[in-house]
Amino acid sequence: MVKYPMIVAGAGLVAGGAQAASKHGRMAGSELMPMAKVTLATARATALHSRPGRITVQELEREGGGSGLRYSFDVASRGKTYEVGVDAKTGAVLENKPEGDNSD
Repeated sequence: MVKYPMIVAGAGLVAGGAQAASKHGRMAGSELMPMAKVTLATARATALHSRPGRITVQELEREGGGSGLRYSFDVASRGKTYEVGVDAKTGAVLENKPEGDNSD
């Protein structure tokens, strides 16, 4: 069984699962999960296929582009952090660029 580090609000990385901090220790945006057609596991696999590395943060959010619902992953790869967005309804990769890069 694979375990991933989890971020708990105010606690930093601890064993459990790579997740964005939330007030309840769950993945940020977890309340949106019933609207997603793509599972978190499938979205993680898609993100890592698109940008091999290690997921350090994950969240589900409403954001423009695609269906408007996306999984957002921070992926540590080759000494940089990349933001990889996967549409939560179609599974399409919507974003794959160095974090902080505003060029589209």
